[in-house]
Amino acid sequence: MTVLCKFWQDRWLTLGLSLKILAPYIHLSSITMMVLLSWPVAFYLVHWEQEARFRRKKIIHQRRETVQRYARLTKLRAVQVAIGLPFFLILFCLFVVPLGIHSPCLQEKDELGPKPGLFGHRGAPMLGPENTMMSFEKAVENGAYGLETDVYVSCDGVPFLMHDYDLRRTTNIMEIMPNASNTTSHLFYWDFLSTLNAGRWFLQPHLKPFHYMETLSEADREKARNQKIPKLADLLELAQKERKFVIFDLNNPPINHPFRNTFIQQVVRVILDSKIEQHLIYWLPSNYRTYVKWKAPGFQQVGRLYPIEVLTRENISIINVDYKRLFYNGLRDYKAANITINLYIVNEPWLFSLAWCSRIHSVTTDNVQLLRQMHVPYYFMTPGYYMFTWLLLDVVSSIFIVAIFYFHWWRESQNEKVFESTRSSADVENISLKRRKSERGEALTVAPEPPHQARAGPQTPAAPSPGLPGSKKTDREPRPVQETPNPPMPTDDFIQRTPTKEASEPTQAPAYEANTEATIQPAVPEANEPRFPSMEVPHPETEPEKTPTVELSQ
Repeated sequence: MTVLCKFWQDRWLTLGLSLKILAPYIHLSSITMMVLLSWPVAFYLVHWEQEARFRRKKIIHQRRETVQRYARLTKLRAVQVAIGLPFFLILFCLFVVPLGIHSPCLQEKDELGPKPGLFGHRGAPMLGPENTMMSFEKAVENGAYGLETDVYVSCDGVPFLMHDYDLRRTTNIMEIMPNASNTTSHLFYWDFLSTLNAGRWFLQPHLKPFHYMETLSEADREKARNQKIPKLADLLELAQKERKFVIFDLNNPPINHPFRNTFIQQVVRVILDSKIEQHLIYWLPSNYRTYVKWKAPGFQQVGRLYPIEVLTRENISIINVDYKRLFYNGLRDYKAANITINLYIVNEPWLFSLAWCSRIHSVTTDNVQLLRQMHVPYYFMTPGYYMFTWLLLDVVSSIFIVAIFYFHWWRESQNEKVFESTRSSADVENISLKRRKSERGEALTVAPEPPHQARAGPQTPAAPSPGLPGSKKTDREPRPVQETPNPPMPTDDFIQRTPTKEASEPTQAPAYEANTEATIQPAVPEANEPRFPSMEVPHPETEPEKTPTVELSQ
């Protein structure tokens, strides 16, 4: 984390600045996102609540495994808290966070300052090779307020425009003098520097300085291909003609340079010789400032991010600072001291909008062709409109979230009712089925009474007594028992009486026999019920010679 904070320090600072201007829109977007997230959150919270209630009922009605059920219930509650509590805390913070938002772009329209001026950083480096006359001309064409550059002094005292320490990146010195390619730019004579090509590199795709550059026309490509290193005098001539401000960084020559101690005087002399109006020069170098004020009192002295006391003592009313440092180091104090501020390097529209809303005087940019098209700052909003949007969105989002939770609760309640009704019907059916089975089992387990000896009626012939004379005893062999194949054995044994053909004839049977037959008359066999084997036994009254038929269970 320390490494990230160290190497990404500028990115973290830029991210913090983006929140200053984007905070109202992030707030409104976050509320919308929370409304969308409320659907799954409500679904799971309500579902887990119903499950927790179900488990609580089971704990009340069933005392077994109470510890395990309590553990599951506790887990459900923990999950509900882990998801629901952060959701509602974030939602509450989003509802009240505008009370702590102070964005520069939240102000009344009449309080908005003028549009900041645009200094072309090395010209217009997206439209032409940097620090070439083509680049500066493109910046002027796109309405630049001023021109920014970097100045070196050649070995023979000629100030020229170059940004890098050496000439490898922006010239073709590797083709002409590769052995001297690492030499500092100060140590070359102007006669040699004027022969180098300073624009061909710009047309090579792998050397493009920006990813989002516009495609050049054929005429611009041809013009860029022939660019040379310009002198400071060439830039001053263009600035005088177009009445543009000029600000530049002046690089100190090395120790062995012939103009090591006099390069300031050399540059001031070139500026004064160009006849440019002195107030168009923003003098940024801090070296020999006293001499410069004496030699050219019309130059506008520009300082760095010095304390206000130092700026006041040196009579400096303009500062040129990095935007990341200024916004975190007392912007209000410098504005209160009536200090004119120029920020560098501002390329993004949102950052330019932040500078505009903060009443910054000017910015240095690589993207002059885009920023010139902005007529109002992005993300600008009046406090009244933001408050109306905030309250409206809070009310609408609250209604939506409550409706979503109610819908999920209602749906879970309906599902629970359907489940309860289904379970009740199933319980009723199970009870009825058990009752029918128990009744049928009781009926099947009732054993019929054994048949009694029939009383002799007037029409019933008396059996001859074996002791009387004339009685004849006839011994017959018993009729064999007819058995059916053995089916699956039933759970309960019973005896079924099957009437024979002779018994079905109209004869007068005793009353107890009719009652017994009515009681034991079998029902229609149900599906999947085993059938029981029977044994026919003839009744002694109808068939005295046959053996009675009795249905026995296996």
